[in-house]
Amino acid sequence: MARKQNKRCGGWNKINEADRDTVVEMAIEKPELSSRELAWDITDKHNYYISESSVYRILKENGLITTPSFRVMSASDSFTDKTTAVNQMWQTDFTYFKIYGWGWYYLSTILDDYSRYIVTWKLCANMKAEDVTNTLDEALAKANLKHSNPPKLLSDNGSCYISHELAAYIKEKDMKHVSGRPLHPQTQGKIERYRRSMKNVVKLDNYFSPGKLEQKLEEFVHYYNNERYHESINNLVPADVYFGQADRKLKRRIMIRNRTLKARKKQYQKLTLN
Repeated sequence: MARKQNKRCGGWNKINEADRDTVVEMAIEKPELSSRELAWDITDKHNYYISESSVYRILKENGLITTPSFRVMSASDSFTDKTTAVNQMWQTDFTYFKIYGWGWYYLSTILDDYSRYIVTWKLCANMKAEDVTNTLDEALAKANLKHSNPPKLLSDNGSCYISHELAAYIKEKDMKHVSGRPLHPQTQGKIERYRRSMKNVVKLDNYFSPGKLEQKLEEFVHYYNNERYHESINNLVPADVYFGQADRKLKRRIMIRNRTLKARKKQYQKLTLN
């Protein structure tokens, strides 16, 4: 008799119907999240653990799994000596946007290599060494690194990055500058992947003034830094790592997981006894 009841009830770790419905509702509410991101969003914001694989199965059963419309860039050919703390190395790069009636504008970005946190960004009318130094000044001020422990800077070999003006600035700030290999963008893979993710969202709209583009960029950077889960940093958001909250959040997840599994087992035992 007990065996029949067990078969009817399923395993003790089976997700109940109410929680399955919640997963579907949240997926519809936040369609931009992958099954992996949705699983950790539920854990962090609803204090309930559900595995990535379980979320994937539930979404697939309900026709909510879609194929990405772009290829994710490989993280191959990274540095042998990886960064071990925030502000050890910053990656920087330019990308461009066309603003109707204004022409081309250039986005200068500083990304922390260890946490993937966007330290700062500036929308510039040009792509010169002065634009790079202005962005670095702002980043150093925000990171409170004006007078001590300057980070290493990683960039490509664009003219603004190999200029004498930037070299003089780097020397004055007691920084080090590392350039990626020519025709080898994987060296700056983290900022390349960020740029691709950002453009997939920001370029969905047309912009007719720099102010409107800046507003959209500010919204995306906030989302990227504070809401977007990164698999490569233990499914945390960059702000957790950059501001030293990673260990606390990971310990909290373990507590939530243990509490959730204990509750599921207790619920299963009640069903099998009835």
